[in-house]
Order: sequence, then C-alpha cells, then structure tokens
Amino acid sequence: QVQLVESGGDSVQAGGSLRLSCTASGPIYSYSYNCLGWFRQAPGKEREGVAAIYTGGLTTYYADSVKGRFTISQDNAKNTVYLQMNSLKPEDTAMYYCAARGGYCSMEYEYNYWGQGTQVTVSS
Repeated sequence: QVQLVESGGDSVQAGGSLRLSCTASGPIYSYSYNCLGWFRQAPGKEREGVAAIYTGGLTTYYADSVKGRFTISQDNAKNTVYLQMNSLKPEDTAMYYCAARGGYCSMEYEYNYWGQGTQVTVSS
C-alpha cells in the first residue's frame, strides 16, 4: 500500500506555468509502485493520461497534447514526482491526479493507487 498526496494546483493565466508535486508515503523506486503517472479529468470529459515515469530507469511517457510543454521528473530522496507544466492553455484546465502502479509502465495500464487530486485552472 502507498498513499499519494498531490499539491501545487492553482489558477493561472494562459501561457503561465505550474509545478505539481506528488509525494508518496514510501520509496518511489519500490517495485510495487515504480511507475508513477499524472492523469487529468475535466468536467464532462473522460480521464486522460498526461505523463508517466518509470522510476527504475527514468523512462518517461507523454500524451501528445502536452509534449514539449510538460515535464515529469522524480526526486527519490523526497519520494516525490513532479509535473512541470509550461505554456499552459485553457484546455489544460482539469483536476490532476497522481497514480502509481508496479511493473510495466505506461499510461495505458491500470493503476493501483490514486491520490485525491489537485485542481488546475487556466484562464484565457
């Protein structure tokens, strides 16, 4: 079991930046949850994967809609994964969730652990 706590959500104007943090209650290199991902869900829309990182090898994955604007990274010492979001657009507005799974890493696989979410609002 691992608990995930997100933070960093805020309201910003288009073109601005935010950094989201996801802190795990245990080591993020643990085999049980060594793939951490960020997902988002806007009102009336399905949840979508944004980015993921395999902490064992630093492999990263991004949705096409955020490539070149968002960067996922990790800090093992702090058991934290970050999502740096630059050049934000109104369509990035959503609740952002951190999730973790063990084993194969991809945004397409099922994730076992989820945080409560942090709201990002981008105004035009």
